[in-house]
Amino acid sequence: MKSISLLFFCLLGYFSAYCQTTNYAEHIAPIIYKHCTSCHRTGEIGPFPLTNYQEVVANAEMIAQVTASKQMPPWKADPGYRRFQNENYLSAEEIRLISEWYKSGSPQGDPTKEPELPVFSQGSQLGVPDKVLSFKQAYLHKGNNVDEYRYFVLPTGLAEDKDLIALEVRPGNVAIVHHTLVWADTTGQAAKDDAKTPEYGYESPANSVFSSIDGQLPGYVPGQRPHLFAYEMGQRLKKGSDLKLQMHYAPTASDEWDSTAVNLYFAKKPVKRYLKSKVMLPFGTVLTNGPFVIPANTTREFHGVYTFTENVSMLGISPHMHKLGKHWKVYAVKPNKDTVNLISIKDWDFNWQGTYHFTSPIILPKGTIVHAYAKYDNTTSNIFNPFSPPQMVTWGEGTSAEMYYLPLTWVSYQPGDENIVFDSGSTAVSDPEKWIIGTTLYPLSPNPSNGNARISFSLATDTRISLAICNSVGEPIRIPIKNRLYEQGLHYLDCDLSNEPNGHYFVTLQAHGRTFTEKLLIQK
Repeated sequence: MKSISLLFFCLLGYFSAYCQTTNYAEHIAPIIYKHCTSCHRTGEIGPFPLTNYQEVVANAEMIAQVTASKQMPPWKADPGYRRFQNENYLSAEEIRLISEWYKSGSPQGDPTKEPELPVFSQGSQLGVPDKVLSFKQAYLHKGNNVDEYRYFVLPTGLAEDKDLIALEVRPGNVAIVHHTLVWADTTGQAAKDDAKTPEYGYESPANSVFSSIDGQLPGYVPGQRPHLFAYEMGQRLKKGSDLKLQMHYAPTASDEWDSTAVNLYFAKKPVKRYLKSKVMLPFGTVLTNGPFVIPANTTREFHGVYTFTENVSMLGISPHMHKLGKHWKVYAVKPNKDTVNLISIKDWDFNWQGTYHFTSPIILPKGTIVHAYAKYDNTTSNIFNPFSPPQMVTWGEGTSAEMYYLPLTWVSYQPGDENIVFDSGSTAVSDPEKWIIGTTLYPLSPNPSNGNARISFSLATDTRISLAICNSVGEPIRIPIKNRLYEQGLHYLDCDLSNEPNGHYFVTLQAHGRTFTEKLLIQK
């Protein structure tokens, strides 16, 4: 008995010590910086920053609650059903650590053991764009606590067709831009619709979403990195076309201005495989149990089907519904009756939606049937129900209406697609021939310089870098960045060399095992 008691107290002491060692520096900071800080920092969509111990401990109780409930990070796809690129969810162990840390008093631990905060991109997350399209004027979203869907037309000004490999929407006001859908309009109809109204942009005309339902371009949702198409895949953007943006502005109590821009990235060599798409809508022969009507005080699950008429390599899927939505479950059944999981969202959240890109192409033969189940709750138990008491709801673009909207994206199958693996960071620097946008040190500006110069560089993936300024014989005179972790994307560094004598200098960037060099002439 004595030995058993001794063993019990030893184990108790071990677990107590284990709990006490859970601290911010060693256990919590790596989780926060990896999963949270990209949105929770100054100028981004998070309502408060999480960039250091003081900021995190001030919100420790909330962080423990929202991570335990899996409300945050806002990754809705079930990883047990299908894996995707750029996933952002916490493991059971990470959730346990956060809870344990909060309950133990949120100790900081040894600050010297805390990982460094990544340096996040200051501009584009992909590098310098080939073309930037901007609002011609700012738009005022009224502070009446009502959300708004508004269309804007941005002429591309293209004199020739271009192969698009990435599109990045840069919201002018992240506080109100809920999401953005983008289409290319070659008919001029969007510009005509805009011209009918005296104010900038226009409200949704009847059936506007059906005018260009397929062929949707990449859009924007908060917290999602822009996607870069690889392996010589892309989308054709026609000369003289316009971009039609559907901006969903979130409700706000105060007037807010927005002036959004769109960055376009074109292939440096011709794209060989163009993306195809189909949006599953609750009309025609898609629904097996229509019509798409959700009576008051009912729940309904709709079942849609779509049959592929060719052999395809599926690339992505984008479930969309509104506030009555509860879940999506989508799978494919091949002609041989094999079932392939595509996506499962068990707890739909209207505030967090987007496009999910598969980690590898999903090969589906001709005749494969996609089955898409979407459930809606139009009862008082749905706290997000826009009507009280509930009312009958059917299709519509407004948030108080409802949608069954499921874009599927693919390319025609080619032998060898089974061997393609898309990097989780959207860029494979190990094989630059497969990718167009990579790590680059751009020419310095101004050059010649009076001593002040801006150093610009883009990174293909998150990586550690070093940057040095060297004299004419290659000796470092300054090392502004030494082995720091930087995020994928475009970065700027303003450097004051006014105390250095006139002459030739070199700026070197070390990243991904390579060295990039640019010359600088100081001439005061």
